[in-house]
Amino acid sequence: MFKALVMEQNAEGLAEAQLKEIGEDQLPEGDVTVAVEYSTVNYKDGLCLSAKGGGLVRKYPHVPGIDFAGTVETSEDARYKPGDKVVLTGWRVGEIHWGGYAQKARVKGDWLVPLPEGLSTKQAMAVGTAGFTAMLAVMALEDHGLKPGQGPVLVTGAAGGVGSVATAILANLGYEVAGVTGRPDTEDYLKSLGAARIVAREELNETTKRPLEAETWAGCVDAVGGEMLARVLGQLKYGASVGAVGLAGGAALPATVIPFLLRGVNLLGIDSVMQPYDNRVRAWKRIASDLPMDKLEAMIRPARLEDLPQLGADILKGQVQGRVVVDVNG
Repeated sequence: MFKALVMEQNAEGLAEAQLKEIGEDQLPEGDVTVAVEYSTVNYKDGLCLSAKGGGLVRKYPHVPGIDFAGTVETSEDARYKPGDKVVLTGWRVGEIHWGGYAQKARVKGDWLVPLPEGLSTKQAMAVGTAGFTAMLAVMALEDHGLKPGQGPVLVTGAAGGVGSVATAILANLGYEVAGVTGRPDTEDYLKSLGAARIVAREELNETTKRPLEAETWAGCVDAVGGEMLARVLGQLKYGASVGAVGLAGGAALPATVIPFLLRGVNLLGIDSVMQPYDNRVRAWKRIASDLPMDKLEAMIRPARLEDLPQLGADILKGQVQGRVVVDVNG
């Protein structure tokens, strides 16, 4: 028997979280069983922990947690053997497949990635889907020509999970990072991660009738979407790119095609859920080498399984700074 945070529907059809003892026979199908050590909290986790599952959970009872890291216990997959350290992000785990908010998880070997050398399972979950996505965005910007010295790189939603890791990685690589935040109390935190300047959210979250503004940004990692992304597109330097990773500010994009036609800018969609294996390995290796571990430690907020319902509600309100690391055995 082991501990798990189980979502079950009440008489009104609303899901409620309960900390339970369950057995391995209740785990879903899969060819690798992992003794989970740490998980984390992403925006999607907040949705899955909500009363209606955020439209992501298909059936109950359900164990959320879209990320986890731990040690292989049993494996029918030749790539993994007992004792191997592994990481899982994405693949709809925690949404339509039981996830990491438990002391054990059973998944397909195809969904796992070996823990990169130099990272602990705790550090991997301080990174989680948010940090993994941030690294994918940085890699995409680099693949489209971004180099240090070309000008400031904007990070929107900078105090959130994706933004925090993106800020730390970009600063460590030698970029001048401008962090956008609507919370003045996070300015010192962002500067500690390496942000060279702070941009108030109010400066960017209004639409403008002008399709082009002064060329300001050499690149952008955008976790906000909506009106802010539309505004940023018109402020990019010639040939610059945005890595779009989120929609905290809305899914609509009230923009024109003018920045694409007259400045040759690029809007790069960043998906972490179905990312191919080789690029996952590449991203995790880059995380191990390019994300300063002291900066990562500064982002960590420790938590236990029983804290998750409240943390899920908090992250949906934009009230979680940095990265939550959940010790499932704590």
